[in-house]
Amino acid sequence: MREVRVSAKSREAEGVVSFELSGDDLPSWSPGAHVDVGIGPGLVRQYSLCGAPGDRGRWRIAVLREETGRGGSRRLHDVIMPGDTLLVGQPRNNFPLEPAPGYVFVAGGIGITPLLPMIAEAERLGAEWTLYYGGRHRARMAFTDELARHGERVRVLPEDECGLLPLADIVAGSDHPVYCCGPEPLLAAAERVCPPRRLRLERFHPREITVTGRERESEVVASISGQTITVAPGESILDALDSAGVPMPSSCREGTCGTCETAVLEGEVEHRDSVLSDAERAAGKTMMVCVSRARSARLVLDV
Repeated sequence: MREVRVSAKSREAEGVVSFELSGDDLPSWSPGAHVDVGIGPGLVRQYSLCGAPGDRGRWRIAVLREETGRGGSRRLHDVIMPGDTLLVGQPRNNFPLEPAPGYVFVAGGIGITPLLPMIAEAERLGAEWTLYYGGRHRARMAFTDELARHGERVRVLPEDECGLLPLADIVAGSDHPVYCCGPEPLLAAAERVCPPRRLRLERFHPREITVTGRERESEVVASISGQTITVAPGESILDALDSAGVPMPSSCREGTCGTCETAVLEGEVEHRDSVLSDAERAAGKTMMVCVSRARSARLVLDV
């Protein structure tokens, strides 16, 4: 990770602040990317980059204050100020904007953040696009002033004024791909009404997983070293690899950031992540070793 300086901190809405992070020759990134942010000892969180991808000297992130969270957002809100330094990792993109003649963007609350640079890119390309932006209350919806310059292409629909986003009507009103980010109820509803071929999602929190049957002991073979490692019932593959001295990159440990994605050479996976598409899970070529398990008695991984 590298050190960056907090050059600005701004209130974007009730419970939402943005940070401008400055550094020399920051890594390039593309719309939809997120980055690990080291906030303090043992506190690493992932935030979407929501500034200008072409700016190699400044990044922008926005942080929703989560009172019931693990403390990272509260520290950023209450402690971190301009002039302080943070550690950041290499940007990763599990939510890339794919070429298309047009887009439908759907945001819920802080889910607006990865969509901001996507909108800018769609504008740059001259593509058609519309944003449907929901939230519980208008006062808690960030970046509405910034979005207002786009006029009628932005539909701001607070729940207390307009009800829930009319997802079925939104999806039926266009054949363009739908890019959706926000709380789990919004994403689950989008999955119900939108054909999978059109839907692109990013989750900030793990999707709900239904686990059937009891976990059993399995074996994981680290193909590079040739080690065979026993994974106990209830133990993550990531923890088993770490205990065996096989170093693995990891961050969220809940299957949302994609840091620990690992190639699967042999065996069948029980996928429990919130990153891979249904098609990618069915193919079984990669897995998130922090949460996913072996469905077969033996897995061979490219580590």
